[in-house]
Amino acid sequence: MEAYGKFAQVYDLFMDNIDYESWAAYVEKHLKARGIEDGLVLELGCGTGTMTGLLAQKGYDMIGVDNSEEMLAEAMKKKMETGQDILYLLQDMQEFELYGTVRAIISVCDSLNYITDRKELLQVFRLVNNYLDPGGIFLFDMNTVHKYRDILGETTIAENRDEGSFIWENSYDPENGINIYELAVFLPRGDGLYEKCEELHCQKAYEQSEIEALITEAGMELVAVYDAYTMNPASKDSERLFFVAKEKGKHTA
Repeated sequence: MEAYGKFAQVYDLFMDNIDYESWAAYVEKHLKARGIEDGLVLELGCGTGTMTGLLAQKGYDMIGVDNSEEMLAEAMKKKMETGQDILYLLQDMQEFELYGTVRAIISVCDSLNYITDRKELLQVFRLVNNYLDPGGIFLFDMNTVHKYRDILGETTIAENRDEGSFIWENSYDPENGINIYELAVFLPRGDGLYEKCEELHCQKAYEQSEIEALITEAGMELVAVYDAYTMNPASKDSERLFFVAKEKGKHTA
């Protein structure tokens, strides 16, 4: 069952609980605090391009990378509607390639939790460090062990809308830190019936200390870790963490 196939068509509908505009303002605040007010910015796991578009509105030259054709198709629709000059690339973040370096790289909405192997996440971080300008900034969020284990656990979430319905069954394996979402989406057809589509989403719960170690191992410098989308320090009760890392190793000419 492919993740983000048919679900891409209704992804924005069912994610309307996320205040993307506040998140974009928060990301912008961190970028500007480090002198990045314009220039090239890459979003990894850009999905339907909501955050990409918001940052483009703020004056950044955006590139979006995602490995789902269906999600990028939705992003392209938004690009056509707004006329924004955004470059979208169908690439796996574990192997992404750019023509040059960028001022900043961001990843939001727990996209990096989909990298379930430590070595593969390290590879992503190394690529990030490689494609950042000297002193460039990497901003990303990740769900915490606490959220998967204590909040989501073995829960089932269901929503019914005119545009479609879904049932989201969650299961967490504490031994391996693997969280599985089994998703059933029901989309209305023209004949009045519903088409059922099933997807399987797999995410990894990483300890904060492990992420910090991977940032360092990849050659970057850890700047700060926050309770996501606040300026509060990370705590044991944080459900999502926001990391700020900095490129290290390159030198300006």
